[in-house]
This record gives sequence, C-alpha cells and structure tokens, in this order.
Amino acid sequence: MKRTSRIALGGILSAVAVLVLLLTIFPFATYALPPLAGAFLIPLVIECGKKWALCAYAAVSLVALLIVPDVEAKTLFIVFFGYYPIVKATLESMNSRVWEWLLKLLIFNGAAVGGYTVLSQLGFSLDSFRIEGVAFPLYGFLLLFLLAGNVIFVIYDIGLTRFLPLYFSRFQPIVHRLFQH
Repeated sequence: MKRTSRIALGGILSAVAVLVLLLTIFPFATYALPPLAGAFLIPLVIECGKKWALCAYAAVSLVALLIVPDVEAKTLFIVFFGYYPIVKATLESMNSRVWEWLLKLLIFNGAAVGGYTVLSQLGFSLDSFRIEGVAFPLYGFLLLFLLAGNVIFVIYDIGLTRFLPLYFSRFQPIVHRLFQH
C-alpha cells in the first residue's frame, strides 16, 4: 500500500475510533464503546503494520484526551482497548498458546489495575459503585469485578479473533479497492 493510502486509511480509521468514543455520552456506552473503538485499529494492523497502528492509537488517545467528555471511556481506551488489538497480533504469533494466554491475561490485569489507579489519582471517587442508583462499597467488590473483567476480556479476545475472517472476506476487498494497492 502506498504511503498516501496508509495515511488516508489511518486517518479515516482514527476518525471513526474518535467518533465512537464521542458516542460515550450515552450512559450505557461507557464500557461498550471503547472496545469497539479499539477494534477499528485492526484493519490498520493488517493493512499497514503495527507501527502505523501504534501511531493511530497515539493520535486517537491524544484527541480523546482533549475532546471526549467521558473520563472512564477514554481511560479504558488509553490504558487497554486502544493498543490491545496491536499487541494481540504480536501475542498470537507465539508458538505456545499457554504463554500467549498468560501474557494476554497479565496485560489485561495490569491495565485494569493501572486504569483503576489512574482514575483514583485523578480524584475520581471510587469508594462506591452504583447499580441502578444503589451504591455498593467498592472495596468488597474489587476482586469480583476483576474476575468478571477477566471473563469479559476472554470473550472480547475471542470475538476479535472471530471478526478476522469476516474482515478478510467482506471488508478487505473494499479496502483494497478504495486504497488501490
């Protein structure tokens, strides 16, 4: 792919990722849309390589810091979902599935703890968690939340993997036609 085509594809996919993050103004979207925004970097990894995808991740992260109003959503994108599709490509090239999954889980758990730490350092009160307006003490649920997060992460990872055949069969021909390899 020509350099100009890579720049155009990176710009378009980055803009879509930012747009998806801006949709987190809706309450249900805080946790659902950052993973989707990160998934828009997968075609960039495939078509242009990891370096281009990392540059797009950096650009989306910077723009998100400046204009996305939902602090939790942009934190989720920056500390994990934005770069994970890029890291996933590297980890899945390993020969050992056991080491691959151990590293994936280690990265996820490190990002979860890091994200929690970042939010608490920014002054966000994480002393309680609200479900339907009822506050629950967070300290009693942290381990449960982390365990649930690991289950959701595994489902997310499998979902990304299952998206790839769809990308190759339906979307890659369109990308190739639009950006004329």
